[in-house]
Amino acid sequence: GGFIITGTAPKHVLLRAIGPSLAQFGVPDVLADPVLELHGPAAFVTITNDNWRDDPMQEALIIADGIPPTNNFESAIDATLAPGAYTAIVKGQNNTSGVALIEVYDLSQAIPAKLANISTRAFVSTGDNIVIAGFTLGGNSGDDRVVVRGIGPSLAPGSFPASAVLADPTLELRDGNGALLVANDNWQDDPAQAAELTAARLAPTKRRESGIAATLPPGLYTALLAGVN
Repeated sequence: GGFIITGTAPKHVLLRAIGPSLAQFGVPDVLADPVLELHGPAAFVTITNDNWRDDPMQEALIIADGIPPTNNFESAIDATLAPGAYTAIVKGQNNTSGVALIEVYDLSQAIPAKLANISTRAFVSTGDNIVIAGFTLGGNSGDDRVVVRGIGPSLAPGSFPASAVLADPTLELRDGNGALLVANDNWQDDPAQAAELTAARLAPTKRRESGIAATLPPGLYTALLAGVN
């Protein structure tokens, strides 16, 4: 999971890697013991956490944040980060595998810095194993403008061989009740949406990639990324 902090001041964030507690929501094959790493710009010292209560100082900060993990084997990092690009990596202890959730919370919304971008690199399968990304808009009463993108072909050849990337991503944006708000296959399908993506300088670079521009009120949202057909 990647995220970018923009602005002129450090931002207080909480990162969590959730695995075992997903089972109570019916998620199969959960990651039993997540390990969380936070990587940052060149001078940033990588932070690693296995179980969120390992470090008493971090444990106290995480509890004070009000949203500690509910399982002792889950991971969390409380940090105050300078503007820049960061990556949170979730692994399984002893190279185990399973389904997990990576989260980042903005704990200092009033300062002149913004959690401007979140992104996730994941394998896209079918059925219950498509990519599911959630985000919450909160802290204010007005609407916010967001862009959601599904990127596949442009990951090759720089990051992956062409045979490994999702050739034709599709996107759905749903509200907290699961109702479909917007769907998109190829980002240029809707001329009005394409114009907004281009004006925001966030247009995908490949025709078959997906993009949605939307004005949304505060609430819970889910973006579903799948492959066409």
